[in-house]
Amino acid sequence: MAIYAISDFHLAFTTDKPMDVFGANWYKHEEKIKENWLNTINKEDTVLIAGDVSWSMRMEEGMMDLEWIHNLPGRKILVKGNHDYWWTSITKLNNLYGDMKFIQNNHFSYDDYAICGTRGWICPGGEKFTVQDEKIYNRELIRLRLSLETAVKEGFDKFIIMLHYPPVNDKCKESGFIEIFKEYNIEKVVYGHLHGISKDKVFEGKVDGIEYILTSCDYLDFKPTRIL
Repeated sequence: MAIYAISDFHLAFTTDKPMDVFGANWYKHEEKIKENWLNTINKEDTVLIAGDVSWSMRMEEGMMDLEWIHNLPGRKILVKGNHDYWWTSITKLNNLYGDMKFIQNNHFSYDDYAICGTRGWICPGGEKFTVQDEKIYNRELIRLRLSLETAVKEGFDKFIIMLHYPPVNDKCKESGFIEIFKEYNIEKVVYGHLHGISKDKVFEGKVDGIEYILTSCDYLDFKPTRIL
C-alpha cells in the first residue's frame, strides 16, 4: 500500500483535442499513462491526481474520461484543474464512484495522513497578475484553509496537500499558500499545471522542511511517481 501521484491527463475521448499538437511525446499519451499505471499501481494503492483530467466542457461529455480513470486500479483522489470545466457539485462527484474521491472544502484520509487541497491559482508578484487574479487567489487560500480545518477537526496533524497550480509565482517567490503550509506543518505538496518545463526551473524538492513535487504527466514521462 502506497501513495502515488500524477496529473494533467487532458483526456479527450469525446472531445477533439489531440495532445500531440504540443509535442511528439504526447502522441497516444493516454496509452502510456495506462500502461505505466497498470505496471505500477495495485488496488491497495492511492493515487493523487492534481487536476486537468479532461478537456470536456460538460459533465455528460466528461463521464467517459472519468470512467477511464475509474477502471484503473487503486483509489484515486482528485482536485480541480483550470481546464476541468466539467467539474460539477462536489456532492454529485463524490457519489459517482467508490474508488474516486474529489476534494473541494473537504479532505480524505490515507492511514494517519489527511489529504487536503484546492485548485490554487497564479500567485502575486508575477508579471501578469491582475486584480481579478487577486480575487480568485484569495478565494483559493480560503478553500485550502477550509479543507485543512475539516481534517484538523477530525484530529489529523499530518497533511499532504494537492494543488493544481504551483504554490509560487513565476519567480518562485513565496505565497499565501506557502504561509498556510508552514502554519499547518505540511509534509508534502503535489501540484501540476506546468508543461514543457526543464528541471532546473521547477520549484521542487525540500524547502523549509516541506517537500514539493511536480506531477504533470509529461514531466513524469507519463509514469506515476511514488510519494509515500
